[in-house]
Amino acid sequence: MPKQKKYIVSACLIGKACFYDGSSRCVPEMKELFDSGVVIALCPEELAGFKAPRPPIEIFAGAGEDVLKGKAYIFNKEGKDVTINIIKGSKEFLKIAQDSGVSQAVLKARSPCCGKGNIYDGTFNGKLRKGNGVTAALLLKNGFEVVTDEEFLKRHRTKKTTSKSPKR
Repeated sequence: MPKQKKYIVSACLIGKACFYDGSSRCVPEMKELFDSGVVIALCPEELAGFKAPRPPIEIFAGAGEDVLKGKAYIFNKEGKDVTINIIKGSKEFLKIAQDSGVSQAVLKARSPCCGKGNIYDGTFNGKLRKGNGVTAALLLKNGFEVVTDEEFLKRHRTKKTTSKSPKR
């Protein structure tokens, strides 16, 4: 009997080479969960039709919520508008999450799709602005618990340390 899926996660976090530069951002703890069968791993940018490597993208004039309202746009570093593609990929990510019955997402921090709380500001200079990526905004709007890989690791490692501390 297959295990119940617990999380939907950014595929780069389990070691898939789908990050814009063709690398991954593997988090060993997330890879272990994936290998145990409780994680669905997807990349919204791949669902949008993009292959790796590809030019980086950033949101201009707002955040993911603004993109979904038609008030901000997503361009790649070469100047191509990829807004429609990213919305399509994010909606597909949401549909898969809903269909699988998961309620928690672990997404790559600062990403224009997956970031939560802070995202790159659209200048391609590594500067951050407050806001969520498009996929994160869509998941939050639909009642999912969303955490970044950094938040997940902080919680996971704190629990691990706490459970291993000697009892008095």
